[in-house]
Amino acid sequence: MLETIINFMNSLLWGKLLVYGLVGAGLFFTIRLGFIQITHFVHGIKVLSISRRPGKHGLSSFQVFCTSMAARVGAGNMAGVAVAIGTAGPGAVFWMWAIAVLGMATAMIESTLAQVYKVKDSDGQYRGGPAYYMEKGLGQRWMGVLFSFFLILAFGLVFNAVQANTITGAMTQVFGFEPLYIGIAIVICSAFVITGGLKKVAKASELIVPVMAVAYIVIAFVVVVMNIEKLPDVFMLVINSAFGWQEVAAGGIAYSVAQAMQAGIARGLFSNEAGMGSAANVAASASPNPNHPASQGFVQMMGVFVDTIVICTATAAIILLSGDAAAGSDGIAKTISALTSHVGDWGGAFIAFAILLFCFTSIIANYSYAETNVMFLSGNSKKALPIFRLVVLAMVMFGSMAKISLVWDLADVSMGLMAIVNLVALVLLSGLAVRVINDYREQIDAGIDPKFDTSKFPELADQLEEKIWPNSAEATKK
Repeated sequence: MLETIINFMNSLLWGKLLVYGLVGAGLFFTIRLGFIQITHFVHGIKVLSISRRPGKHGLSSFQVFCTSMAARVGAGNMAGVAVAIGTAGPGAVFWMWAIAVLGMATAMIESTLAQVYKVKDSDGQYRGGPAYYMEKGLGQRWMGVLFSFFLILAFGLVFNAVQANTITGAMTQVFGFEPLYIGIAIVICSAFVITGGLKKVAKASELIVPVMAVAYIVIAFVVVVMNIEKLPDVFMLVINSAFGWQEVAAGGIAYSVAQAMQAGIARGLFSNEAGMGSAANVAASASPNPNHPASQGFVQMMGVFVDTIVICTATAAIILLSGDAAAGSDGIAKTISALTSHVGDWGGAFIAFAILLFCFTSIIANYSYAETNVMFLSGNSKKALPIFRLVVLAMVMFGSMAKISLVWDLADVSMGLMAIVNLVALVLLSGLAVRVINDYREQIDAGIDPKFDTSKFPELADQLEEKIWPNSAEATKK
């Protein structure tokens, strides 16, 4: 009965409510922001290029970017894309691109709000995210509590068990290692990082994420170069399949436009997390450069682009250029098979190593999201963190050893409910977010280095923590 209820909830959330909700929100924010992901795409690259400057009280924007990418980029970017292609055809890739473009505007809104309403913990580290803007911006702490509960369950506990399980499966399949020893190794490495809090998580992500992402992109680029003559045909296959102009894909299997849309949109949403409120938790921890909430919005907007348009497309290229678009949902096996056909047997070992890095960084980044929400529930106290860390490590060990398909489905339900709560808050606070972003753009257009002056937003007077953002007098002194 429990399995039936969970499957029904997932079907309702991911088959209908969230697809329409997240797509609708992305379209709504895109229009309100004047297609900012297109008109200011180059500016987003510029902001990301100067994001390494460390902050006095927060992490650098680049560290935050890497931490959010650590959580976004996981086995799903390699296995999930393959599943979408296998179950719905090459056209799913086009709809994955489309939802990523809309999701860039949503990420811009939620990360800007996370910056506006951030606070300082007892160590002077910035904290924030959806739970904080629900409490401070909407005056609804109960929404923040509900969101925190769902996020801790999904990201802090179950997803980390799943990531550990994925690592164990890959290492066992490719190298024949014992799951027990793999689990112990993952727990030790995770404990070393997460006991250092946000700063150590960010430093680890800053070291690992660029290396793993670049290596994967380079391999995909090599595959594209090796098969450059096939590229135009593969691109047209994607477009034709997306709109039903070519109803029969590889292997003589018919795919519908509806199938392609649903699979591509779901894969894109699940991968880039735009609108779910997860990445916004770490976005609040940055000392942005320029010193304005919207600049971190641009950084997270680029995170959605890199995750889906770049990395997921790399997986799609590896698979489609191999000629394997036939049905079959065993995602990681399809990706391994495709890469092996291009580069030889070492392709399987490369995928296993990539999964190891992708999933490990997801564990530590997911923990950082949950840590912020544990502190929200405890009134920004760190007393509960040691116990919570032990529970997280226990779930990592459990995931390394167990068959966890049911708890994975439970995590999907929890994440879906979390996203719905966040979407309601984003829509209600979107007016303020748009005004803050427009304030940034007006300063850019005037040739001014943007700074956030809270006196322009009188409604924030009683909502913000003191000395986080300067008023007009303080801004003038600085």
